[in-house]
Amino acid sequence: MRTKEDLPGAFAGVLLGLNRLIRRRLRQGLTGPRLRGAQVELLRLVADHPGISVSAAAKELYLAGNSVSTLVNQLSGAGLLYREVRSEDRRSARLLPTPDGEARLRAWQERRTALVREHLARLPEEDRAALEAALPALRRLAAGLQEEQEEEVSAK
Repeated sequence: MRTKEDLPGAFAGVLLGLNRLIRRRLRQGLTGPRLRGAQVELLRLVADHPGISVSAAAKELYLAGNSVSTLVNQLSGAGLLYREVRSEDRRSARLLPTPDGEARLRAWQERRTALVREHLARLPEEDRAALEAALPALRRLAAGLQEEQEEEVSAK
């Protein structure tokens, strides 16, 4: 029987396991080079915020600017991201997804949604209802982690 003290470890373990299994399943049948997690995060951020700067992306992802620059170079080299130098300040650049980058992200998201949908459909109705009921609490947990991270970054 689990105690309340076991909940954080069990919860984190299940989340990590789910993410790992989903990534592994989605990698099967992939065309093109495999992207690392940080590369996907940056590509997703740029797709959601076209024109974002490297420094703003670094702040949003809680990464060092040189780490994001390395990721930008990797994604640009793979043809998934475009770095547009600003005419008013040649040291600054806007990041934009290429059509290939957008297509790759869209395909990944569609495959992920289909995979999770398929496996959710296999669960009994009461399990699906429990997962749906847990979504607001999970969102609050994520928001709390996000706020704490932002406070730590701004305190530095």
